[in-house]
Amino acid sequence: MSAAGSGEASSRRMPRSWRITSSREIRGLLQRGKRSRTAHLDVFDSTSPLSHARAGIIVPKYRHNSVQRNLLKRRLREVVRLEVLPRLASRNFDVLIRARREAYEASFPELREELIQWVERRWRPGS
Repeated sequence: MSAAGSGEASSRRMPRSWRITSSREIRGLLQRGKRSRTAHLDVFDSTSPLSHARAGIIVPKYRHNSVQRNLLKRRLREVVRLEVLPRLASRNFDVLIRARREAYEASFPELREELIQWVERRWRPGS
């Protein structure tokens, strides 16, 4: 792989500082976060200890194989990277997205639209 190719790939990744990966932080968000439901997802959010927004994704197996599970994780990660975190750029919130069983049947556009609507509904003026 060329140097240009590897730089391109890394520029499309979600920066490490934007990710919630520690199990302690994930458990904390599940306990203290405000929970919202969409058709395919449970979304938890809470104030971040950092000065910028971060996100975490949980995709339970629900008797699906690793290929299906990884596809769903990649779809959610891409929506978070391109749509959710940029919309939360001026807020210091942690967002945790947990896929429900129904999420395995959802298309990428459905998941994208759900999360965009969630952000707009959650952070509209006056909420």
